[in-house]
Formats: sequence, structure tokens, C-alpha cells
Amino acid sequence: MAPVNTSVLLKQLCRQVLAAQYKAEDRFGGQSAEVLSYTSQPGQWSALQCLEHLNTYGRFYLPALDKAITAAEQNNSRPLDTFKSSWLGAWFTKQMQPTPEGKLRSRMKSPKGHLPSVQPDAAMVLHEFIQQQEMMEALMDRAAKINIQKAKVATSLSSLIKLSVGDTFGFMTTHINRHVLQAENVILSCPKKVGKAV
Repeated sequence: MAPVNTSVLLKQLCRQVLAAQYKAEDRFGGQSAEVLSYTSQPGQWSALQCLEHLNTYGRFYLPALDKAITAAEQNNSRPLDTFKSSWLGAWFTKQMQPTPEGKLRSRMKSPKGHLPSVQPDAAMVLHEFIQQQEMMEALMDRAAKINIQKAKVATSLSSLIKLSVGDTFGFMTTHINRHVLQAENVILSCPKKVGKAV
């Protein structure tokens, strides 16, 4: 992956996080729990389950990002003008990206620890998801003042597999986009949705 301007990258990612937060507040929040829990076929996740799945990742990665950024701040880390994704970080992100037409590339099996519950609580899931996006925005703001290529975060797959803070933000944001899109598609297929939910 070619180097990109660090400041531009973080601003682009932050805008995507803000967009996901807006959808949760304005669009998903305007739907009933019945609509948010709707699935069109067995084995398909509801919109709530998509968001709950994302929440499980946030519970792991947000504290890990905070820890890595805090350590970098304490070591007087300074930002670089450009950021270059590692091959692993670029691969993780690419796997999550929708197609240019806005469709999900392929169905992926979620790790056991990140499977959503069968009937998540709508209010709790939405509140946590919105709160997590706000935390991501705050972390990105702090990350703009450190070297996001040097600071590392262990992945949920293994403590031995680490990504840079920059790659972790990229993966997290793309993962959020993927499942918010999935949630939007499920709501669109629900006959009882309120207005133009998405």
C-alpha cells in the first residue's frame, strides 16, 4: 500500500465513524425494536445483531487503542507526515471492504467471542454503539499527535499478531462500514420499517 498523508487519513476515517454514528442515532434509532430484530431468513443477522457484533469488537479494541496511544503519549511520540499500511493491515481492511457497488464481498465467519446474542436489547445496543463511535472519534483526535505507524495494538485473534494504531483504525472503520451496510440492507427488506430508514 502506498503511503498516505497521516492527517488526511485520520480525518477521512473520522468522517466515516461520524457517518456510522449518525445512522445509528437518526436512522436506526427511528425504528421499532421489532424492525431492528427482523431477519428475512434463518441464519441471517438482524440489524441489532450486526451492531452488537460491532460492539463486541469495540469492547476489545477501544481499550487496546487507548492503551497504545497513552503509552505513545508518555514516550513523547510525534506524528509522521505519512502513514504506510503493513501488508497484514491492508489485507485485513480489504477483506472487510464492500464492493464499489456498495455490496458485501463475501460472507465471513465470525470468531466465537464476537457472535451476537439471539435477542439483543435494542436500547442498550444502540446506546453502546453510539458511545463507541464517540470514543473512536476521541481516540483518533489523540492519535493525530503520535506516530500511528510505530504504536502497536494486539489483535483479538492473538496477542502475538499486532497491527499499528493506524491499521487498527483502518480495519475497525471498514469493519463498522461493512456491518452498518448489512444492517441497513436488513432493515430495507423489512415490511414494517418506518419510512426511508436508510
